[in-house]
Amino acid sequence: MSKDRNQGKNQLRVGRLVKAHGLKGALKLELYTDNPERRFTPGAEFTLQVPEASPWHGKTVVVREYRVMNGNPVVFLNDVDDREAAEGLVRAILWIDQDADEVEDNAWFDHQLVGLDVVRDDVVVGKVARVEHFPAQDLLIVRSGDQDIMVPFVQAIVPTVDVSAGRVIVTPPAGLFEELPDSSESSAAEESSDSDASE
Repeated sequence: MSKDRNQGKNQLRVGRLVKAHGLKGALKLELYTDNPERRFTPGAEFTLQVPEASPWHGKTVVVREYRVMNGNPVVFLNDVDDREAAEGLVRAILWIDQDADEVEDNAWFDHQLVGLDVVRDDVVVGKVARVEHFPAQDLLIVRSGDQDIMVPFVQAIVPTVDVSAGRVIVTPPAGLFEELPDSSESSAAEESSDSDASE
């Protein structure tokens, strides 16, 4: 989750290292920034989000070169000089210090999202309780009644985030929120799934 590292600074997630590329330590990037050329300039330093067991845990990496190869963003990092070293960084998430007043499109700090109303079809269905970051995607944990609903934080499901209005608009797939009023019936249905199947 986003957190303060330095006074007046926050952390913004800007990319994920998805796979080693070639034999010279390059890594393909999944970008979470609208301005990769500015973020991935030579000398830019990133904090790594990796499992605690990783030898890279608690370390930072510095960009040596950023380029687009065959339509894919690729980054070279200092001290990552061969494919084996690059493989050790696959799935790592890259975070960068950002000034608190710096704005980037489609990027929000966790504290900006927590507490926002979650609106579906002009009806408030809950509030954002927290944000969970995973290698594949982020999840908004929405408190709806006495339950927490995990909502994938992707454009197709969360098309609008309006911090100034205090809300996010969701267009979830069928069943993500509908089961809440009938949770007891859903539990009963699961327990008697054989009878449901016969119907």
